[in-house]
Amino acid sequence: MEVLNCRGGDYKPRAVRFCAKQSSAESRCDACFESSNLKKCSACQVVYYCSNSCQKSEWKLHRLECEALSKVHKERRMAVTPSIRLMIKLYLRTKLQTEKVIPASAMDNYKLVEALVAHMSKIDEKQLVLYAQMANLVSLILQWPGINIKEIAENFSKLACNAHTICDSELRPLGTGLYPVISIINHSCLPNSVLLFEGRSAVVRAVQHIPKGAEVLISYIETAGSTLTRQKALKEQYLFTCTCPAAVKWYTYDFYFFFFISFKECDVGKYDDIQESAVLEGYRCKDNGCIGFLLHGNGFICQQCGLVRSKEEIKQIASELKSLSDKAPISTPCHNYQEAISVYKAIETLQKKLYHPFSISLMQTREKLLKILMELEDWSEALAYCRLTIPVYQRVYPGCHPLLGLQYYTCGKLEWLLGDTENAVKSLTKAVDILRITHGTSTPFMKDLFVRLEEARAEASYKFSSEE
Repeated sequence: MEVLNCRGGDYKPRAVRFCAKQSSAESRCDACFESSNLKKCSACQVVYYCSNSCQKSEWKLHRLECEALSKVHKERRMAVTPSIRLMIKLYLRTKLQTEKVIPASAMDNYKLVEALVAHMSKIDEKQLVLYAQMANLVSLILQWPGINIKEIAENFSKLACNAHTICDSELRPLGTGLYPVISIINHSCLPNSVLLFEGRSAVVRAVQHIPKGAEVLISYIETAGSTLTRQKALKEQYLFTCTCPAAVKWYTYDFYFFFFISFKECDVGKYDDIQESAVLEGYRCKDNGCIGFLLHGNGFICQQCGLVRSKEEIKQIASELKSLSDKAPISTPCHNYQEAISVYKAIETLQKKLYHPFSISLMQTREKLLKILMELEDWSEALAYCRLTIPVYQRVYPGCHPLLGLQYYTCGKLEWLLGDTENAVKSLTKAVDILRITHGTSTPFMKDLFVRLEEARAEASYKFSSEE
């Protein structure tokens, strides 16, 4: 996609189709994603709405979906996944548009879906069989004579490569949507734009100046990590290898790193890139006072102080860590919070022995602890963990990245709750500087953030004047 001169501009299409996230942990309204005051559709027993107005707004489409789902055996109906529902809604919406019950538009019509790439030739046989089974289930639910099962299977492949996880302003998953116009935007490991959501609308915002005629680029994946990790994720999910300048620059060097070449075998530029991979995903020096990174030689050699860690030591800690990680809960029921904290702190202890202080794995463990501690309203320890993650966020994300802005926001909220108003103002200011670009300024989330910052500034000013 090309644009005119742009800085901080918005591009905002709505989803062609979407479905709210439904799980045993948290159901949501199928129209607005609200999670409170929900009532289940009495007929199909699958879909939730939070109000009569939401139910009415979706009724033209849900009427057909409800009739189809209600005819299916209850056990099979309860097993309908979000992907299956998304496909059912795709065909039902197309039917309603063809019959002119609901309008089609340049940004909402089945031709946009037909134009998406399916990558069928790149998919292995096991996945093809799965898509065929899913297509048969959709056919069974819809019961339309002459429906093209092969086309449905191809559309499942298109969904796998093109559907988006709809998130709220704090990037918490809400549902799944298909945005064909957004899907034509290419990936870059160093994107000039970000994709976020405002309700059901997808919003692409420039995070830097984009010259006239230049391509708008977003990231399809989590960018924290080495290029080898990013390339693997792109290949598995989107079936391509990235050729953006950052990926091309790093790819060869990551190859060298993972095959453990020494410093003498690479030039200074390559060495810098190898260092970044080793820091983010490699091992730490056994001297706790050293922040050097390790490369493989006769053992794992610290490139700063020269100390060697044996392969046996690394393997032993890694084995203990894997055993403990296998016991970690995938989700954390409220009555098991303390048990989860105990497990994750034990994992953190081993990771601190094994990984570099800027390790992505260590950061992710601390993120899990932060979330659990916030659920328990243990604000003091939550803040301690939040502050531990900030330096890693600063290293792995560009200066204008929504995740970095949201981490400053979390830190600022916790500091304010604990009465550290001066630092709260600093953190919230950093959050605003980033999020006003990535999130815009008109959403309820941003308006609330502006109010929080002004209140924190007023409180800080009052404290300062009182001390005088």
